[in-house]
Amino acid sequence: MVALFAFSACHRPEPAPDNQVFRYNEAGNLLSLDPAFSRLQSGVWACRQVFSGLVRLDTNAHVIPEIAKRWEISPDGRDYTFILRDDVRFHKSEAFLPQYPDSTRTVNAHDFVYSLGRLTDTLVTSPGAWTMNYVETIDAPNDTTLHIRLREPFPAFMSLLTMPYCMVVPREAVEYLGEDFRTRPVGTGAFYVKYWSEGNMLVLRRNPDFFEYDSAGVRLPYLEAINITFLPDKQSAFMEFLMGNLDFISGLDPGYADEVLTSDGRLKEKFEGQIAMMTMPYLNTEYLGIKMDLPQDHPLSDLRIRRALNHGFDRRKMMLYLRKNIGIPATGGMIPLGLDGTLASDSVNLYDPELSLRLIEEYKREKGPIKPFVLQVNSDYRDLCEYIQSEWQRLGIPVSVEVIQTASLRQAMATGKSDFFRASWVGDYPDGENYLSLFYGPNESPKGPNYTHYSNPAFDRLYLEAVHTLDPSRRATLYRRADSLAMLDVPAVVLFYDQVIRFYNPALRNFTSNITTNNLDLRAVSKE
Repeated sequence: MVALFAFSACHRPEPAPDNQVFRYNEAGNLLSLDPAFSRLQSGVWACRQVFSGLVRLDTNAHVIPEIAKRWEISPDGRDYTFILRDDVRFHKSEAFLPQYPDSTRTVNAHDFVYSLGRLTDTLVTSPGAWTMNYVETIDAPNDTTLHIRLREPFPAFMSLLTMPYCMVVPREAVEYLGEDFRTRPVGTGAFYVKYWSEGNMLVLRRNPDFFEYDSAGVRLPYLEAINITFLPDKQSAFMEFLMGNLDFISGLDPGYADEVLTSDGRLKEKFEGQIAMMTMPYLNTEYLGIKMDLPQDHPLSDLRIRRALNHGFDRRKMMLYLRKNIGIPATGGMIPLGLDGTLASDSVNLYDPELSLRLIEEYKREKGPIKPFVLQVNSDYRDLCEYIQSEWQRLGIPVSVEVIQTASLRQAMATGKSDFFRASWVGDYPDGENYLSLFYGPNESPKGPNYTHYSNPAFDRLYLEAVHTLDPSRRATLYRRADSLAMLDVPAVVLFYDQVIRFYNPALRNFTSNITTNNLDLRAVSKE
């Protein structure tokens, strides 16, 4: 393995045997491999191979040790003490010379003080600075002990620490490489960066000093390399997958959905044996947001119209015919299935056209005809929203669908210029607080993610009580009460709780996912 380090990161390496290489395509643009900038999925996936943190999530979205062997949390929920492993080494780098002749050193608690502190450094301008909002102090009493004190209790803090933003980097490499750290990062993960031709190919190679072993005592990872290509066209990438040039595709693009899946979301018989498929929960809630501070003469300012919208279309039919049953029809609030505090239930069906008609007639008797209004969507959701529009129009609700660019829609939401919009919320971490933050008054956009401008003091009190409640059962109860209260006001029409679908090479072993953010963890994956 020594020969692997003979190559410079700017020269394309010799290929590893095909059965030891995992290949995938990243349609999104990868701008940086610095974990402090791992905001988009493209960066998250790559950073999870190259870096490690104090803790990580298992396949059930539970927090488990990574570099931290164990931890203690004080009874008041403010003090976190982590005991670190002493056998984790950074990838080899010239940044460690001449002080460390073997071009690497052991990770210590001071590295985490630096790495977490770097997130809030105004010169770094990390988009992950918010993860440290609750932190008062970070210090290292010794090389294997890290102490973090919070300003106030925040039970979701451990989940925050699993994010790539919080992974450890060495000060020497950041300072030595400067701007080049984004392309030549030094981490502790199962793979290190070998070659990156931006926009074309990224090659990661096996870290021979990785600190994790399997149950038989074999050092991980099993794979020799990861090759990432950057084809922007998803249909072209899928053809590469069918030809055997890629090992997996994540997501269901309309361009190939009908080719691969039956009408009810099963893999077509002709692909059995050639393609493997997995579908699993994905902590993403899809919804239609309604701006709650509209003028009084706007139809959406009236609760009756908002309720009529919420009950006026069949989510189950929508999922079957437009999503091939990939996703779970919404039956509750914003907190999705799989998290404590969810309101979702298989026994609930929100579709009630008779109720919608009664609400509409009551509104019209009092206020007259419903004025037309617009639902803004991006092109990916045009078909879905036009189906919903047709259902509403049959009830007499005059709504039109306007398709705009994704960037324009995000800008309109952030600046309060969209009255009615299609949106989604992917959980940054697996805790209901993350979803309810969309309705917390002080989070009103552009300061935060409350794009609907929902304001309810009773909700805010429940939200704050839940956020500071240490007992998990009590916190889940408060989440349900808060979510239920918000849904009574209908600031959002929740559409469905997403699922992730993955097509992959049947030769892969131990290829799993968790229910957080469509994670990709290749440390224990092998290929026959």
